[in-house]
Amino acid sequence: MSTPFRVDVDDVEFVFFDLLQADRLLGDTEEYGELDADTYRATLNEIVRVATEVLHPINASGDREGCKLDSDGNITTPKGYGDAWRTMAEGGWIAPAAPIEHGGVGMPRIVSLVTNDVFGAACMAFMMYPGLTAAAARIVDAFGPGATNKMVAGKLFRGDWGGTMCLTESGAGSSVGDNRCKATPSGDDDGIYHLEGEKIFISGGDNDFTENIIHLVLARTPGAPEGTKGLSLFMVPKFMFDAEGKSGARNGAKVVGIEHKMGINGSATCTLALGADQPCAGWLVGKEREGITLMFKMMNEARVGVAGQAVATANAAYNFAVQYATERVQGSTLQNFKDADAKRVTISEHPDVRRMLMTMQVLASTMRSAVYRVALGHDLVSTSSDEKANEAILDEMDLLIPVLKAHCTDLGFEIASTAVQVYGGYGFIGEYPVEQVLRDSKIQSIYEGTNGIQALDLLGRKMRTTSGAVFMTWMQKAQASLKEATAEGFETQCAALGKAIGQLGGAAMHLGQLARGGKIDPAFLQAVPFLKTFGVVLLGLEALEQARVAKRLIGERGESPLLKRKVLGLDFYVANILPGAVAYAKTVTSGDESALDPSIFE
Repeated sequence: MSTPFRVDVDDVEFVFFDLLQADRLLGDTEEYGELDADTYRATLNEIVRVATEVLHPINASGDREGCKLDSDGNITTPKGYGDAWRTMAEGGWIAPAAPIEHGGVGMPRIVSLVTNDVFGAACMAFMMYPGLTAAAARIVDAFGPGATNKMVAGKLFRGDWGGTMCLTESGAGSSVGDNRCKATPSGDDDGIYHLEGEKIFISGGDNDFTENIIHLVLARTPGAPEGTKGLSLFMVPKFMFDAEGKSGARNGAKVVGIEHKMGINGSATCTLALGADQPCAGWLVGKEREGITLMFKMMNEARVGVAGQAVATANAAYNFAVQYATERVQGSTLQNFKDADAKRVTISEHPDVRRMLMTMQVLASTMRSAVYRVALGHDLVSTSSDEKANEAILDEMDLLIPVLKAHCTDLGFEIASTAVQVYGGYGFIGEYPVEQVLRDSKIQSIYEGTNGIQALDLLGRKMRTTSGAVFMTWMQKAQASLKEATAEGFETQCAALGKAIGQLGGAAMHLGQLARGGKIDPAFLQAVPFLKTFGVVLLGLEALEQARVAKRLIGERGESPLLKRKVLGLDFYVANILPGAVAYAKTVTSGDESALDPSIFE
């Protein structure tokens, strides 16, 4: 039996309208005041239509077909990708948050995240192309060469051109400061640099549906110091272009290899040679030696986007699994298992399957609200002139981004694996959708900084911001929420969450003491367990907020399956998932350093 693609629109609307009240908050701003709830609902309906009718039909076929590279360095994408791209471009879906004059829809950033959530669930591999294009467009628009930045950004936003991010080099990997690619001024006083080197793992490195591609490349200029401080960022086109954007001769940026991957096979992951067989021209983006700063602006946005991909994965996996479980008939109830003539029931009647489905549902929904909340924070900052409030929002988002990227992508893969388990043997077979969901999801914990690197970033940088004041402020806000919720009848759940928050704070103090005592390696040995502690607590707070809103709405509107699910979801989270935070915190404070013994891997 096949499982159709489905979007839980009710859950998306609950998070957007009821929990975050995005329409009300953004309706009070000058930028988005004309957008009302009906407009957002109509937009969501169109998003679901495009996902269902345009993107999901090319998902499985694109996975099987993959991408092909010819001898001239040109990529052929799977059948249907070009038509899907044109539909996306015509509808303004390449960059919905881009200004209308640039080919966007002029929507808030949170709508872009909703779009990527639903579209990513429909066809994750295809969405690599517009995701990177929009991110590149924003960097070019803000920091690109003044003579062409608006024109190039417009081409990207409209989907006329594609965009990439080129960081990784063979041998350097995640150690970006070890990059060897170099950029030398042409000497003709024309602003052109000649680039030489090779970049690997370039998502969307080429395609057959855009007129041109703009690569944003990290490279080192003459005399630049070693490490990340010596890197500059360059805009490198596939084809040279004039002031109006008309494409000309082929530039010396050429695809010389394509990766054959575990998943996202419709996304062309390329090796890009710069200046190998002809000169490769590029233009400086921003100022010399601030490349890593600019690239991190793009990467921070990308990390939120990858957390959004995990939301898409989790919800796609859950929606497939719950449909299958409520239709697949197998066995009788446990009460009647000895009766050979007992009525056969769907597997959703079996307790362990219900446990798996509930776990998937609660995690997928709390991931959604946590990531949407960060996107809404970006919108509130961009529409406010209150510098103090904006700084507080940005500091909190900066703290939470590595937690969301790592914890959500780990969970997305686990939820996809659970979906395979729900299907049983059929889940392991390629003709059923969850097998692909699982493969497509694994990369999310690897790219844009592996999850181990996110943990190092959290512990080594974000927790130290203003000597830990940002983390302490977040803790105080969490405790204030617990106090309010306790007064609303959630005493038991808040007591458990309060204990977990206390364990998180204790783990942070322990690691801080280790670091201050010079025990750097032992401290960072526990970076991942610490991030996991943080992640479990963070999603637990989201479960609490969802239950609080649902309880209020039940009083106003009456009970519905969705609202009841939110209230029960908190109980399930507290009993079944939250204890993990305490366990991870005990790992952090255990003092175990056995993995650091120099002899064990000799």
